[in-house]
Amino acid sequence: MSGTATGRAPEETVAGASPPDGAVRSGRFLARAAGGAAGLTVVAALLGLVRDQAVARLFGASHASDAFLIAWTVPEMAATLLIEDGMALLLVPAFSLALTRRAAGGHGDDPVRALVADTLPRLFAALACAGGLLVWGAPWAVGVLAPGLDDPRLAVDCTRLTAVTVLTFGVTGYFSAALRAHGRFLAPAGVYIAYNVGIIGMTLALHSVWGVRAAAAGVAVGSLLMILTLLPTFVRLVPWRKGRRAARKRGPALLGATVLAPVVLFVVSRQAQVLVERFLASSLPDGAISHLNYAQKVAQLPMVLSMMICTVTFPVVARAMAEGDGEGARRRVERDLALAGTVVLLGAATVLGCAPQIVEVLFQRGAFTPADTAATAGVMRVYALGLLGHTLVGALCRPFFSAGRPTWYPLGAMGAGLLVTTVAGRLLTGPFGVDGIAAANAVGISTAALLMLLGLGSRAVAVRSGAVALSLARPAAAAAVAVAACRLTTGLVPGAPAGLAAGCLVVPTAFLLTGLALRAPEAVHLLTLIRQRFPHGR
Repeated sequence: MSGTATGRAPEETVAGASPPDGAVRSGRFLARAAGGAAGLTVVAALLGLVRDQAVARLFGASHASDAFLIAWTVPEMAATLLIEDGMALLLVPAFSLALTRRAAGGHGDDPVRALVADTLPRLFAALACAGGLLVWGAPWAVGVLAPGLDDPRLAVDCTRLTAVTVLTFGVTGYFSAALRAHGRFLAPAGVYIAYNVGIIGMTLALHSVWGVRAAAAGVAVGSLLMILTLLPTFVRLVPWRKGRRAARKRGPALLGATVLAPVVLFVVSRQAQVLVERFLASSLPDGAISHLNYAQKVAQLPMVLSMMICTVTFPVVARAMAEGDGEGARRRVERDLALAGTVVLLGAATVLGCAPQIVEVLFQRGAFTPADTAATAGVMRVYALGLLGHTLVGALCRPFFSAGRPTWYPLGAMGAGLLVTTVAGRLLTGPFGVDGIAAANAVGISTAALLMLLGLGSRAVAVRSGAVALSLARPAAAAAVAVAACRLTTGLVPGAPAGLAAGCLVVPTAFLLTGLALRAPEAVHLLTLIRQRFPHGR
């Protein structure tokens, strides 16, 4: 992403002047940064829907779409591990500590430059080797992911094309973490716009020649565009080539194996929820994996938006922990959980109330039939029951890892949730099909969220779990009332577009009115809270 005419990065223009190390805590800066990043996230999410619509229209829910979605497991896993959770959980605290050391002075070398020179080359080499191994072992990977496929050749071809994301997503995640620690949030939020543009363009241009392989090639092209989006700002912020030799000799060892292992294993275990789903769905009739994917992509949009709150404030929590401000970190985390939970509950109410209308408006055309709409809508509603759990897991893992110290508790909680998902999936898939798989996901992730909330106070940040539960209970009740009102309204309105429009009016209205009756400030004054509750320590 190029800078402006004055040489200032675009994110500095939106968020105000580039903030000094202490000013990044200001409520106005965080609110504007969250708003700008959320806006780009919405654009990226809309492009993601266009991408899914293109795949649905061209390939429906078929063997070809299933093959692509099996290959899609690679960028899904890589995005979670290398861009969002894994790389961010490791590097935002590391860069925050380096920035704190830089501000304190007394270092012969720039600690930020030393960190980059000590870690980026080795990361690049390791990821390049991992990507090459995946290309070579694609047949084995497909066999593990989807053993029930009758003909895995198409899935193998698509997997080899998407394997490049192991490297490109790693570089993107590294750049994103560095920029976020510096208080730049727009460029990292914009990478998925570039990514989806690449996929859509390649799919529409080449599907008649390459079939669904064109979409897989688009994944590779889009991932390269992500790097180009971040590179100019990263180079401007961290000119790491200067003093590289000294940095290699004296660079701080902030990312040792004892810190790396629990983060990586936690992220892998979290993403393994998807692996379990696709493993179980591969034995169902063709289209089952596609129904799960379409439902999950739409149902998780509220979670993506709610997580922008925690993404923007994570560097604040990490800096507070680096400075020893445990009380400020606690207040910040409790407020983030309340706000993120309120946003996702409002979105979940919309999904539960309007699922058939949403799917019909978005996907029912071309090869995507009314039967596909009914199946996808049913799965989407079940998925929505686990959205609060997914959001809490994403929000709670950040304070666990914010201090940059090794902690294994999140992995244990996520492992317990994965075990619940697996056992429940085995029991429910036979009688309930894809709905049973989605239900197992919701139960498993909710189990992990509960365990992480109960363990956070004694192991990382001293949050009050009772206060958090109360701040979430009132919006949850408001969401239940909103769902009932929406279902009643959409049943009276003919046609999917009109029903969806009516539901989108009824849900927030009922949600806010019920929140007012319950005296839930998180629901009634959500926008005001985002503006007023961001100040660190207020």
